[in-house]
Formats: sequence, structure tokens, C-alpha cells
Amino acid sequence: MLSPHERSLRGRIGAYALHAQYDPRETTRRGRAAFLARFEREVDPDGVLAPEERARRAEYARKAYFARLAYESARRRRQRRRPAAAGEARDGDA
Repeated sequence: MLSPHERSLRGRIGAYALHAQYDPRETTRRGRAAFLARFEREVDPDGVLAPEERARRAEYARKAYFARLAYESARRRRQRRRPAAAGEARDGDA
């Protein structure tokens, strides 16, 4: 059985080999289109908006999605750092 590190390396090797043979924009085109279509469905589930308005709203929904991810990531990094810093202060006081 492979360790997590070895699995990661094998995956990376496979990705590099794939991208050496094919344009990554083409291999991920359908996935990206489906991901972006999600935001259009979110802002206009009934399809009643004009295409330009739907695209504008979808762009802001996408920006909000990634801003929320960044916020949560920073918040969790800060939470993980806090207990370690508190533990170090206690060890230094003893």
C-alpha cells in the first residue's frame, strides 16, 4: 500500500504527463463550464433574466463564493495558530 505522500507524488506525475500531451485548458474545459454554469443557475434558476444580466450577477456570485472560501481559510488558519501560540507561552512561563 502507498503512503499518502507516495500517492500524492504518483498523482502529480500523472498530471504532468497528461499536461505534457494535452492542453490543460482543453482537458478541463467541460468541468470549468459546468462549475461556472452553477453560478448562473444560482442567480437565475428560472432563466428569466437577460443573458447579460445573468452573466453579470453570476460573476458577482462567483466572486462572493471565492471571497467566502478565502475568509474561511484565513479564519481556520488563525484558529489553528492560536492554540499553538498559547501552548508556547505557557511552556515559556513555567
